[in-house]
Amino acid sequence: MLHDLVDGARTLFRGFAFWRRDPGVMLLGLVPAAIVFAVLVWGLVALGISLPGLVDLATPFADAWQEFWRTAFRALVAVVAFAGAAVLAFVTFTALTLIVGDPFYERIWAAVETDAGGRPPSEGPGFWTGVRGSLVLVLQGLLSAMLVGLVGFVPVVGTVAAAVLGAVLTGRLLARELTARALDARNIPPERRRALLRANRWRFLGFGVATQLCFLVPFGAIATMPAAVAGATLLARSALDSVEAPREARPES
Repeated sequence: MLHDLVDGARTLFRGFAFWRRDPGVMLLGLVPAAIVFAVLVWGLVALGISLPGLVDLATPFADAWQEFWRTAFRALVAVVAFAGAAVLAFVTFTALTLIVGDPFYERIWAAVETDAGGRPPSEGPGFWTGVRGSLVLVLQGLLSAMLVGLVGFVPVVGTVAAAVLGAVLTGRLLARELTARALDARNIPPERRRALLRANRWRFLGFGVATQLCFLVPFGAIATMPAAVAGATLLARSALDSVEAPREARPES
């Protein structure tokens, strides 16, 4: 398990190494990431400024409580709400960036596929397929944010548990969305894709969590997005090879 987690995280840094091979293509991937990043940061800042007033309006029943308990409860609600919004922002950033920057990331994907093994398997999943996948990701991110928010209310361990759960759920969602282009291009049916994700769950999680941690660095989301697309392409190819190799080596009955 630990080896697979580390291997998944290492794949992201292999994506960063692609800057040396084709910096022009990778540079294009910064543009949509910067646009979406600016919009989401503005939204989180606006939420943080207005959150105390919103929490007061949402918890009128606490007005009659003692000041200490009222303040503590509303502070907890504010922290949990902002944490949930941050989880949603992580997933929304990836989904929106892939939609806005589809032509740019198509070029990165094709360049990595060509560099790794000749011609890309097909023209890619198509714009509307990517949009549909991104909208599904946003919905899953919303559900994850709600779950993280609920866990945050657990006494004593809620804050830590919510942070860990948020990292795991967001990491899985990021890995699945970023590898979708390479898998869609190979016309892999849903049941086989689920089996592929199960067989490589720890590698995908390591890649997703590493990507998420890079997003936490100031302006890291902008710099990481092109590398994440490149690394995810390599991860998808490697995961497919790991599943198909034993199948090819199996003797015919």
